[in-house]
Parts: sequence; structure tokens; C-alpha cells
Amino acid sequence: MIVFNISMKVEPSIEMEWVSWQKEEHIPQIMATGQFVDYKFYRLLEEQTDAPTYIVQYFAPDIQHYNKFIDSFAADLRKKAFDKWGNKFVAFRSVMQVVN
Repeated sequence: MIVFNISMKVEPSIEMEWVSWQKEEHIPQIMATGQFVDYKFYRLLEEQTDAPTYIVQYFAPDIQHYNKFIDSFAADLRKKAFDKWGNKFVAFRSVMQVVN
């Protein structure tokens, strides 16, 4: 199992609207690509800055599904996010493998 982890710091002025957009639009669009089998959406409780931090983890069955997402879908979905929110959020991405 591959985990695509995205950590995002969001300006407080857009937080509630941004969370709704994530839940109602962005996450469903990513899941609709068919490359992930599940996801989890978190809010970090121990903040280091004034900006709230959210984490979305998408679970792909293997690296091929993750790579297909990156090659075929990621750029367009990132563009939609930046077109909507501009520089009011920042995202940090990592890819992990589940160790059983």
C-alpha cells in the first residue's frame, strides 16, 4: 500500500470555506481518478504557527496507481486548487509505503 500524504497550511481567513471545498469538491475529484482506494482527512491539533494545518492521506494499492495519478491527473488538480485559492495555502507532499 502506498500513502500519498499532503500537509497543508491554510490562512485562517479561508479555513472554513477551504475545508468545505476539500470535502465537497477536491477530495472527491481525486478519488474519482480511480487511483486511490481510500483517504483520511485530518486537522493537526498541535500547531506550530498561526496557520491551521490539515493533512490528507490518499491510499493507493501500489506504486503504479500513484504514478498514474501523478502523470495523468495531479497537474490539473493542483492548478484548480491554485486558481481558486492562490497563495492562501501552502502544501507539502510526501509518498510513503505501508510497512506491515
